[in-house]
Amino acid sequence: MTARLFHISDVHFGVEDRAALAEVASAIRAERPDALVCTGDLTQRAKHSEYAAAADWFAGLDLPVLLDPGNHDMPYYNLWERFTDPYRRFRSLRGMVSTKAFVSDDVVLIPLVSTVRIQPRFPWSDGFVRQRPLARTVGELEALRKDRRTKIVTCHHPLLGPETAPNPTIGGNRAFKAIAGAGADAILSGHVHMPFDTHRELEGHSARMIGTGTLSTRLRKSTPPAYQVIVCEKHGQIATELRIVG
Repeated sequence: MTARLFHISDVHFGVEDRAALAEVASAIRAERPDALVCTGDLTQRAKHSEYAAAADWFAGLDLPVLLDPGNHDMPYYNLWERFTDPYRRFRSLRGMVSTKAFVSDDVVLIPLVSTVRIQPRFPWSDGFVRQRPLARTVGELEALRKDRRTKIVTCHHPLLGPETAPNPTIGGNRAFKAIAGAGADAILSGHVHMPFDTHRELEGHSARMIGTGTLSTRLRKSTPPAYQVIVCEKHGQIATELRIVG
């Protein structure tokens, strides 16, 4: 038995690539993966209209959907809401489209929040992992120590930056070490709009890092829209297939 996941990210409804979304939806209908994972930036400016468009698309896929919040998913124009309840619109969307539970004999997915409403730097787009959400994720991993299923953490921001540059995610090094040390086999993320699949090690702790591209018109370095197909078996066995869209 295996579990088959489609991993997308950075759809940015409001500036979405409609042809790319149609291609992904067609592949989902044809191939029926076990679940769809979207690692954040569902919207461009967290407008109600953008969340409504996202809800229509995700709800029409008819499969378990797992969503992480991205930095674009907190209100940009309603600062009161951003500071008092930044994930209200995201929670509403997730409640509408995550009605089918994902349970697998081969893989378990554990979320990590890598976004915050305000940061001690500007702009506020890069990752920031606070201790409380990290403790929740690590606690879930620790509870699964004897579980033979592959353990994958999902978050919006890559926890480690390029090996030759400073890490843009505040708290990312600490989070990577804690998560890898607690038994995570892989970390799925988005944000950078460019796919990758690499094993990383930090101070004796190692895990696989898997990122996917965008399904929006906000392309970087001419990298085309893309998504990942991830096949999991027990004991950390993970195979990926990068699909370029278009």
